[in-house]
Amino acid sequence: MYSLIIFFILLAVGFFFGRMNEARHFRTLQKREAELAHIIVSNIKQVPDGMRTSEFVSGNMVVSVDYFKRIIAGLRGLVGGRINSYTSLIERARREAVVRMKLEAAEQGMTHISNLRIETASVYKNAKTGIGSIEAYAYGTALR
Repeated sequence: MYSLIIFFILLAVGFFFGRMNEARHFRTLQKREAELAHIIVSNIKQVPDGMRTSEFVSGNMVVSVDYFKRIIAGLRGLVGGRINSYTSLIERARREAVVRMKLEAAEQGMTHISNLRIETASVYKNAKTGIGSIEAYAYGTALR
């Protein structure tokens, strides 16, 4: 009985701190995206007239799947439907990767990024426990 109580207490603590961390990350992402809004990003392959091609720029982010998200996803998997806990995880990784790519372009004095591509992958997955990490990798061509 005590082990069950301890499990639920740890689950609640994990949920609270995980939610708090995620909310803080979304706030910092929003602030950093606003600071880098002057860098225009497009997925067009052709370089616009008057632009000079520069370097390849990229950014990546790896986010670990926490225990609480894994439990919620498992429960949601029983009944089907959208798994919001994983959706927010991938959104955070994708947005952070784009911000890091824009930072790399800004360091080079670039104002545009063309041919944006975003790749996602499972970095590590333990077959026994199902714990893993998700990587988002954003890349493109920086233009001046």
